[in-house]
Amino acid sequence: MQSLTCFKSYDIRGELGSELNEEIAYRIGRAFAQHFHPRCVAVGGDVRLSSPALKQALAQGLMDGGSDVIDLGLTGTEEVYFAAQTLAVDGGIEITASHNPINYNGMKLVRAGAVPVSGDSGLHAIRQLAERNCFEAVAAQGKLYHDSVQADYVSFLMRSYAPKQMRPMKLVVNAGHGTAGPLIDALEAALHQQQIPMTLIKIHHEPDGTFPHGIPNPLLPECRAATAHAVIEHQADMGIAWDGDFDRCFLFDERGDFIEGYYIVGLLAEAFLQQSAQPATEKIIHDPRLIWNTQDIVRTYGGQAVQSKTGHAFIKERMRQEDAIYGGEMSAHHYFRDFAYCDSGMIPWLLVVQLLSQKEQPLSSLVAARIQAYPSSGEINLKVASSQAALHRVLDVYEPDALAVDTTDGLSLSFAHWRFNLRASNTEPVLRLNVESRGEMTLMQEKTAELLALIQDK
Repeated sequence: MQSLTCFKSYDIRGELGSELNEEIAYRIGRAFAQHFHPRCVAVGGDVRLSSPALKQALAQGLMDGGSDVIDLGLTGTEEVYFAAQTLAVDGGIEITASHNPINYNGMKLVRAGAVPVSGDSGLHAIRQLAERNCFEAVAAQGKLYHDSVQADYVSFLMRSYAPKQMRPMKLVVNAGHGTAGPLIDALEAALHQQQIPMTLIKIHHEPDGTFPHGIPNPLLPECRAATAHAVIEHQADMGIAWDGDFDRCFLFDERGDFIEGYYIVGLLAEAFLQQSAQPATEKIIHDPRLIWNTQDIVRTYGGQAVQSKTGHAFIKERMRQEDAIYGGEMSAHHYFRDFAYCDSGMIPWLLVVQLLSQKEQPLSSLVAARIQAYPSSGEINLKVASSQAALHRVLDVYEPDALAVDTTDGLSLSFAHWRFNLRASNTEPVLRLNVESRGEMTLMQEKTAELLALIQDK
């Protein structure tokens, strides 16, 4: 029996050839069909050159397992989520490796209503079936259909989230040669049709699976320069950049400065609580990596902050349990009750554009006070010889003086004026470090340097 290492905690991600190939994709399709017995499954894929073949193999596995398949074509992950909410299907699968290197691909799986499939909700069972590679016979093979949800999804965005009464605004949009380009074009046409005064300046716009300007991953500082320069050159009000499957968007202020996703979580939490007629009943979900700013804002505006383990499947499951109005991760995943508790890379920037118009302030002003109140390091990714050894070194040094130790996700230690989270990635062989303080930039920087030296054993 072959062990499949592409199965992670909340999705499938692996190196092409050795961990994920067409034969494995076929087995995953058969396993999904056998475990869930779906009548019909919607499948889509990102722009990666390997995605069409993997999608075809997955679809064949689903059909050989007795399920009909609707091929949605080139899609972002949230379009598959939307299809799972609106089409007569029993699940959806997106072929994507998001921001991973070009030699990777993967899958994100949901059931009807876009309910996530994670380790304890079916993913382990699918893995076991795919590893066994011995499937039940079916009475009849499924059929393949082709459809698109793009027009309906744009209508949903316009109906639910398009800015109202906004001032004229110029935005730089950077699809990173990922999958976002076609949807941006369709959304732009709808905005113009409704005479919403928004000008989009497009860079790296056309989908290109060779990623000529690098993998679209704006979390990496080296992937931010093009957006920042375009904002300054065109004197834009804001810059927006997406990852490869555009379920995350990253924002730049009018000066071209990158805004950490952590502070956007606080901004959107404030907006949702202010709009609520009963904020005391509203819950905001956040991840454990950086927390103080979010908790402070939620407290100030009368809501309830709820911490969840990092990862889209875990956040969505907690969103549903709590019936939370909004959830946000500092990695720029934003989740919305009105979007079946799913994450979207389109909804956040539309909401921020509305805020800019309502408050009549630039983005830099909206986040400046929060950055000063809770300065943070941003996420620092570190390749180390042994993640466990590095975690033990850190624990030995800092645990004796810690006021609180939290292992919800990785290792979080809190002190009077600063805290940090250190965790191993679920999708990459790296450690991720985040540090924040209570209004003390120098302290945050000093502690970050200390931790980096200790983790790298220097």
